[in-house]
Amino acid sequence: MRPIAILYENEAWMAPVFAALDRVGAPYERVFANDLSFDPAGPAPDWSLAVNKVSPSSYLRGHARSIAVVRELLPLLEERGVAVVNGSRAFALETSKARQLLLLRQLGIRAPAARVVTDAAQVPGAARELRFPVIVKPNVGGSGAHIRRFDSPEALAADATELDLGPDGTGLVQEFLESEDGTSRRVEFLGGEYLYALRIANGPGRDFNLCPADICQVDASNEFDNCVVDASAKKQLRIDAFDAPRQIVDDVLRIARLGGLDVGGVEYLVAARDGLPYVYDINALSNFVTDAPALVGFDPHARFAEWLVERARAGKRETVLA
Repeated sequence: MRPIAILYENEAWMAPVFAALDRVGAPYERVFANDLSFDPAGPAPDWSLAVNKVSPSSYLRGHARSIAVVRELLPLLEERGVAVVNGSRAFALETSKARQLLLLRQLGIRAPAARVVTDAAQVPGAARELRFPVIVKPNVGGSGAHIRRFDSPEALAADATELDLGPDGTGLVQEFLESEDGTSRRVEFLGGEYLYALRIANGPGRDFNLCPADICQVDASNEFDNCVVDASAKKQLRIDAFDAPRQIVDDVLRIARLGGLDVGGVEYLVAARDGLPYVYDINALSNFVTDAPALVGFDPHARFAEWLVERARAGKRETVLA
């Protein structure tokens, strides 16, 4: 079998993936995206499969060009017939919160109301059309970076000039929905099938946010940070597996199909104000949860590695249907 290419920019996140591929004896090539160059008119690389594991938070680690180069490489691979996991359509969705909201609207799935802005000066005006509290976040998300919560128009107006809209200068102003039970929920999928669901709760007196990471909380600076892959070691959180409702699972798999997502997670909460579920984030990059075997009864990295080998041998990307 020709090697499986793993496109990545964060070595630490890839360690479990590389270890799982080693255990199944799969040939693979590590492709550090930040150092990548390619010939757009040349032949395709001799890969059986390309796996896109580049995060939209790359720019936070000085790897902003990883996003740009992979955005150009993926269509080339697809055009040359290389099978790609989480290809160009998935990456376009992963790197645009606005596109995620458009997809959810197309599917008729509830999401918190939002407005897209292209300058921090537009934020107070955009927020007047929404219910407070609101959050402001970059359109290119990742690890909850630069997400700010504001409980009143006055607080927002006072800090508007300090907002950071991220690497492309566009952002979202979005209604912050309190969860009815203090939890956010994440449903993971792989290859068009449901993997598991998690319910994640903060300690007493702490609330959840609408950030793109698995779990984030407000710190003393009122800014969001980090994700759930090692959250249990960092924060006092309660994380448990649960059986997601059938309708939620169906909605998640519809998102995956129409968004071109082979693997990932969808986050939602049940809003206190009306008792209804709202999807607030779609993640194409899934690092899975810490201590997954104890929580969900199996190792998702092992399952992912086995699935990658099957896909590499098949040599084709599945047709994506709505």
